[in-house]
Amino acid sequence: MGRPYLAIDLDKVEQNARAIVGQCREHGISVTGVTKGACGAPPVARAMLRGGVGSLGESRMENVRRLRADGVDAPIMMLRLPPLSAVDEVVSAVELSLNSELAVLAGLAGAARRIRRRHPVIVMVDLGDLREGVWPNDLIPFVREVVTLDGIELVGLGANLTCYGGVVPTEQNMTRLVGHVEAVEKTFGIRLRWVSGGSSSALPLMAAGQLPTRINHLRIGEAILLGRETLHREPWPGTHQDAFLLHGEVIECKTKPSVPIGERTEDAFGTRPSFPERGPVERALVNLGREDVELPGLAPLDPKLRVLGASSDYLVVDVTGATGETRVGDELVFSLGYGGLLAAMDSEYVEKRYHPAGQAA
Repeated sequence: MGRPYLAIDLDKVEQNARAIVGQCREHGISVTGVTKGACGAPPVARAMLRGGVGSLGESRMENVRRLRADGVDAPIMMLRLPPLSAVDEVVSAVELSLNSELAVLAGLAGAARRIRRRHPVIVMVDLGDLREGVWPNDLIPFVREVVTLDGIELVGLGANLTCYGGVVPTEQNMTRLVGHVEAVEKTFGIRLRWVSGGSSSALPLMAAGQLPTRINHLRIGEAILLGRETLHREPWPGTHQDAFLLHGEVIECKTKPSVPIGERTEDAFGTRPSFPERGPVERALVNLGREDVELPGLAPLDPKLRVLGASSDYLVVDVTGATGETRVGDELVFSLGYGGLLAAMDSEYVEKRYHPAGQAA
């Protein structure tokens, strides 16, 4: 084995995408498949496209370049607000971007004019999650400036919830978004094509039939990659939760006390961990650490095992109740949370193994 690896089942990614695209289609909603959780891996992007997503969503230009260099020519939506310093590349590389700053929009307009294009944009509205977006009271004056920019095409409004402030998408705040759309349309005599109502956290509202009919677009990442909605991290119907599995090798296995011995201070990461007294436990050190994966959401597939903690290089797992004896050289397999998936995909120390291998080409 040598080093830890992430097993990526492309068929399951495709099936997840197909299930969610089909469910969204029943509600008149198109789906952008967000590949940023997989660091813009082209095989994952192609699996999403085979599953029927209409476009790809990315937040890093490095990932966009990776996709384009690998021949992925599907439309790409830039999810992270473009930096002013990168407007020329954004206009050249992606088909649409999310925006909330007039200075950047003016820069995009200039970049678009230089190559004789009009760059489509969705203006983001802050509905209270306090991440990106124009504050609602400022929206009409903001759009008044946007519609004068030669080189910019305003195609919609959007909102993001849950990701920063944890604000739940509700029928009330989605109705507010639609109200802002209608106010813009009435004020400026235009019709907006896209009303982008959020991410995987909006799926339960959609399934309950409470998403307003004007919401016609969602940006879906975690529900496709990990098969979970993001309000309660519950499995989403018709999807697989094991498209990405992290494998590590046991490099030490010994019975030791459950509580450290001696005067204690902070650990290497500046925290003071607590250790419940459980008596002697059989502890496996796995060749995974915080340099490779984020602990929240990391769970052994064997439910009898328990992650105790990690340093930069080692994952410590209680294998006392393991099914069968745990030996040095054994592989332990873990499911991941979204943060863990991001970290593992980004780590150069974690090998990526795609299945079927032919689809990774």
